[in-house]
Amino acid sequence: MLPEKKQVLIVDDEPNLRKILAAQLSRDGYDVMTAEDGEQGLAALRDHHIDLVVTDLKMPKVDGMALLREALRLDPDLPVVMITAHGTVDTAVEALKIGAFDYLTKPFDKDEVRAIVGKALRTRALAGEEVSSRQVAPGARFGIIGTSTGIADLYAVLERVADTPTTVLLTGESGTGKELVARALHAHSSRSEKPFIKVNCAAIPKELIESELFGYERGAFTGAVSSKPGRFELANGGTLFLDEIGEIPVEMQVKLLRALQESEFERVGGIKTIHVDVRLVAATNRDLKKLLASGSFREDLFYRLNVVPIRLPALRERADDIPALAEHFLAKFNERLKKHVVGVEPDALEALSSYTWPGNIRELENVIERAVLFCDGQKLRAQDLSPEVRGPLAAPLLALSDADRQAALASEGGLKEHVKVAMSRLERELVGHALSQTGGNVTHAARLLKISRKGLQLKMKELGLREATEKAD
Repeated sequence: MLPEKKQVLIVDDEPNLRKILAAQLSRDGYDVMTAEDGEQGLAALRDHHIDLVVTDLKMPKVDGMALLREALRLDPDLPVVMITAHGTVDTAVEALKIGAFDYLTKPFDKDEVRAIVGKALRTRALAGEEVSSRQVAPGARFGIIGTSTGIADLYAVLERVADTPTTVLLTGESGTGKELVARALHAHSSRSEKPFIKVNCAAIPKELIESELFGYERGAFTGAVSSKPGRFELANGGTLFLDEIGEIPVEMQVKLLRALQESEFERVGGIKTIHVDVRLVAATNRDLKKLLASGSFREDLFYRLNVVPIRLPALRERADDIPALAEHFLAKFNERLKKHVVGVEPDALEALSSYTWPGNIRELENVIERAVLFCDGQKLRAQDLSPEVRGPLAAPLLALSDADRQAALASEGGLKEHVKVAMSRLERELVGHALSQTGGNVTHAARLLKISRKGLQLKMKELGLREATEKAD
């Protein structure tokens, strides 16, 4: 199946510029929509799924700054690239502090456009790995939902470190909410009125990371048609969030360490030393100590970042919070999908609480969205959940009719015999499904079932499945 094309919205009141940008981005493989002013741009944002907005600053009716604010209100993770002339660069820099992803200065060349659009969409894709919704349940502390032991411990740490300049290192699996915690640290500090600037280090090619963090001077390299501040400058007085810090190239780590220790740096191609006041929050889902051992992460930088380490628990470690999180996402998707699901049935809650959630909170959010979409009743039921979440034990319960259950109870066999027969049937269904999903490949099916290849071969022989599938491996 071909990958889905990304949808780019171009908003500009100059017809020629719209036409040129649309033609280039279409050639680069994007689906392009255009709007001739901010008012039309807002209508497109409300009516269509948009992955990226490229907008002029100065437009009639609704200007670029107003469009930016409304776009981020509708979708906080939506990248917005501003188009500006030399005379309005200062305004574009202010837009970055509000939350714009980047800006293009007229005249710009096609390579600059291609680089910025590609980087913005990579960042958009990676944003899906973390929960960063600003909509939180009433009464949630620090904007975080949960009362489990792990979350209570997190609250205690946030109380102590939020309103300090101390560097924080957030660790944990993808989808555990590291960006949400970083924003909570900023929002509950004395810097809350200053910028919160996020950089996803995994989304930036290694040859561009220096100019992204520290900015560059005009003429520093091909395509540098004007000077541009880096993310450290934009975050001055506020908080800089370096997500996926483990992806920073080794050769850049020395300059990053100096910027953190001395609060100063030079732009690429510049000689002037720039001083900033920035509170740093870093995050990673990788084991930095293993990166230290392999030589791909500097020890001195690690200790500079690891002042206050905070490990975010995986969702399977805080199962007590799942009902509250499910209710929160239920309310969110009721509103978004115009549905009226009023709660979650006990069988669905049991399935949600029993699942291991490899994708953590982001996966739970996606599961609830799908369940709300397909729910025909007043409450979510186990059968509304995806099969992998319902789990193997739910399959026979959902598959047996009332007549099947009555027949089983009326037979002469005891409970143990009934369970043995049901489990054999379940094993056959699950193994058969796994083999079907993998095209009969035993190795891949064993991985899917989380058993050894040898174990699966023995089980197939026991269930009489071996002859039918052996040739396909």
